[in-house]
Amino acid sequence: MSENKKEIRDVQIILNELIPLTEEAEQKFSSARNWGFFDILGGGLITDIIKHTKLSSASDLMNRINILLQHLQRELAQVIIPTDFRMEMGTFSTFADFVFDGMLADIYMQSKIMSSLDQVRELKRRLYILKENMNRLESRY
Repeated sequence: MSENKKEIRDVQIILNELIPLTEEAEQKFSSARNWGFFDILGGGLITDIIKHTKLSSASDLMNRINILLQHLQRELAQVIIPTDFRMEMGTFSTFADFVFDGMLADIYMQSKIMSSLDQVRELKRRLYILKENMNRLESRY
């Protein structure tokens, strides 16, 4: 097997692991977003706990995604892919969401969730494009 073909395969292996993780992260953020809307409309402590459990799961996934993106960048040094798609909720916003459980804290938290959801969707879109390009490139060899 040629060296180029091996490098392409290595990239495809990483992409095959990354794409399902981004889909799972998108689902977690979407669920957290839905719970966030419910929280704004008058949810309470239970709603906060469920929402933050979803966010914690999404954060764990984003940490795994970030590591794989770093591996991907090493394989594709010439391709620029943002590797800092970590969820940055911050401990104060989590604290404020629980302690000052009011509309302003809920709306602030919701904006952070929406931003993270947008980022993971954009990352997933870029990964699918990269996968298509790698498939076309592989077919040439």
